[in-house]
Amino acid sequence: MANQEIARRRTFAIIAHPDAGKTSLTEKLLLFGGQIQVAGAVKSNKIKKTATSDWMDIEKQRGISVTTSVMEFDYHDYKINILDTPGHQDFAEDTYRTLTAVDSVIIVVDGAKGVESQTRKLMEVCRMRNTPVIIFVNKMDREAKDPFDLLDELEEELVINVRPLTWPIESGPRFKGVYNIYEQKLNLFQPSKQVVTEKVEVDIHTEDLDNHIGTPLAEKLRSELELIDGVYPEFNVDDYLKGELAPVFFGSALNNFGVQELLDCFVEIAPSPRPVQAEEREVQPEEPKFTGFVFKITANIDPNHRSCVAFCKVCSGKFTRNTPYLHVRHNKTMRFSSPTQFMAQRKTTVDEAWAGDIIGLPDNGTFKIGDTLTEGELLHFKGLPSFSPEMFKYIENADPMKTKQLNKGIDQLMDEGVAQLFVNQFNGRKIIGTVGQLQFEVIQYRLENEYNAKCRWEPLSLYKACWIESDDPAELEAFKKRKYQYMAKDRDGRDVFLADSGYVLQMAQMDFKHIKFHFTSEF
Repeated sequence: MANQEIARRRTFAIIAHPDAGKTSLTEKLLLFGGQIQVAGAVKSNKIKKTATSDWMDIEKQRGISVTTSVMEFDYHDYKINILDTPGHQDFAEDTYRTLTAVDSVIIVVDGAKGVESQTRKLMEVCRMRNTPVIIFVNKMDREAKDPFDLLDELEEELVINVRPLTWPIESGPRFKGVYNIYEQKLNLFQPSKQVVTEKVEVDIHTEDLDNHIGTPLAEKLRSELELIDGVYPEFNVDDYLKGELAPVFFGSALNNFGVQELLDCFVEIAPSPRPVQAEEREVQPEEPKFTGFVFKITANIDPNHRSCVAFCKVCSGKFTRNTPYLHVRHNKTMRFSSPTQFMAQRKTTVDEAWAGDIIGLPDNGTFKIGDTLTEGELLHFKGLPSFSPEMFKYIENADPMKTKQLNKGIDQLMDEGVAQLFVNQFNGRKIIGTVGQLQFEVIQYRLENEYNAKCRWEPLSLYKACWIESDDPAELEAFKKRKYQYMAKDRDGRDVFLADSGYVLQMAQMDFKHIKFHFTSEF
């Protein structure tokens, strides 16, 4: 029973550059899962108001995702967990952490723009973990690059072998549909943003194909399919599962082209939950005892209750409601009376969850990203670092009457991993470090709207924040005295050196040979 439950789990992240149409694809996948009724309630990213995965007010206003949304639904015999990640590079850290909690990834690529910088960086993270990748080339209903050129670009830019499993017939206004190479069927679609269109199945080797798309296009399709068989290797599921081969699908998420083909093939070939590496040992999903780790914390999913939710990836065994589990960092036992599963902001209480599932646990400050829950074993899961920020500002209270609200807001948002908080040891001022400018705007907006607190930013010119440690206490003390103005503590009380230029950092590394400078918090 346990092995059957685990085998039907599929947990994956959707990653993309902001303009690739990721949200439209998420919406359509949810549609096939019976979660939303209208396929095309949304016309474009600019005016998107109702994307299921974008539940924060600021996401609805800006038409961007600023946090990873977790959604689950049943499809045929499978239980699907989607993690819809932010596409904007300013929120890349949230996406990196999310990739530690999934077994596979769908990358969305714009058919006209091809591979963009953000996608390249995220692919590097997938390669580090050998995560299986499927590529969906979107927006084929608009003028797109030649499909063979796109495949060459994908191989070159993402450094992975590719194999098309569907093939487009033209693009833009001439787009006729996709041929499903995997099932050897042709699916012709009528563009419609409002409804899921019916598909017509045609045998490609008969004149029926010519009747549907015309003889010139039929001949072109047959010759292209021959070329694919000659150039690209046969699709091998094992190579895909090792992260060495990426199947490629073409379609238009907004018009519902090619999405069902992607989903049907995905549930068949995508991996069920995979082993997870802990510091002590490798944890197998089929193990009878429950283990899990917190990879994300979200504040104010329900603004009326100011509640935080810790998202826990179940790594092995079965999680049961109201059962005592060990919180490894605190070394104390906890019970959860209302664990939840999510459809973005909507949540339902669950009694049990299996390896591969993602559950929300109510959090009143007990959890930090990376925390482990077990049935008693002392395990520590790795791979959830904070990265050295690239932009810094002092955060000041703009309304002294709301000091308590501001402090609570900063604490909860930092718990989420939205940004990092440092306290300058020289003047005691709080410094917020982020990866991008947009994060400052999101923090200010959320403090005001979710915590009723106002902040103002003061500029601070810094180059990098480095965590420092040394086996030589005397040298460490000498360094901290010399760099007193640039020393800070992070929220865990660790020493952080705030270098104001690359030259200063380089000189510090040369002058203090026994001090280690770390650019991620995991050391």
